[in-house]
Amino acid sequence: MLKMLSDFIFKYYNAGTFITISGYSWFSMWLGLEINFLFIIPLFNSTKNFFPSESPLKYFITQSMASTVIFFAIFFFFNNFEIFKFEFSLIMNFAILTKMGAAPFHFWFPEIVEGLSWFNNFLILTWQKIAPMILIFYFFEMNYFFLIIIIASSMIGSFLGLNQTSLRKILAFSSINHIGWLLSSMTFSLSIWTIYFTIYTLILSALTFFFNKFQMYYIFQMINFSNTNKITNLSIFMILFSLGGLPPFLGFMPKWLIINSLISNNLYLLSSILILFTLVTLFYYIRLAFSALVNNFDTFTLPRPKMQFSIWILNSINFTGLAWCTWLCLNF
Repeated sequence: MLKMLSDFIFKYYNAGTFITISGYSWFSMWLGLEINFLFIIPLFNSTKNFFPSESPLKYFITQSMASTVIFFAIFFFFNNFEIFKFEFSLIMNFAILTKMGAAPFHFWFPEIVEGLSWFNNFLILTWQKIAPMILIFYFFEMNYFFLIIIIASSMIGSFLGLNQTSLRKILAFSSINHIGWLLSSMTFSLSIWTIYFTIYTLILSALTFFFNKFQMYYIFQMINFSNTNKITNLSIFMILFSLGGLPPFLGFMPKWLIINSLISNNLYLLSSILILFTLVTLFYYIRLAFSALVNNFDTFTLPRPKMQFSIWILNSINFTGLAWCTWLCLNF
């Protein structure tokens, strides 16, 4: 009975995203957002989460406030209440960016992520961003507003992740940094955004499945991880380097496409800022890898279960970046 109920919830949760993407009116898009956010609440209210009551409540309050703003913006605009197109798009962007967790509207995001399981973290870091991102694409135009959002997301996502000891908060601030790259990719085409988001989802799925398998939540567990299998140890660090966009791994490919497009359109300053703040995120990924490779403690020894075959498949996709970079060097 519980399995049937969870399958029903998950089916309609996915349906909300598809309704928003395929909607032909603002009301249907708003309805898809509501279905998406209401059906994820039961998934958050699980005993596997650390705060099964607090995290869903915080998420519900934040998302309801943003949904209310979106509804009233649509209502006032289509009833001729002297709201022009600029004001309408500005209000909508504020609400949608809050739903997505972009800086400086990220106040709720790390705290909710900290109280969720790795499966729920994967959902909120990836799938929950699809519908808001598609709505942002309808309004997107590279102006000072989005320039500030991109720079703020890159800066806050990089610097606030430096002093974190929780792996979930580190991935939350890393996701905020990636939002800056995703918004930058919308300047040119939806295809570049799709490539970036797909690769980001693949890399993050391998990382979250790995952390869930070994029940890792804090940095001190990563430090002690060198007591496990060395090949597994090396594998997780390559996933981290790929998530940070270090060449020649797969995570570098979408970043290179965005940098190339920015430079082609004379956006040199924006590309330099994105690269600079990405180096900061790469620093705390390297800090995790360096601590675990150099230190070797006998306390807090982790269990040594075998890695699942699915994790090896996801990790092997990461190494396709080596072949891509080789092809890139030969052709350019």
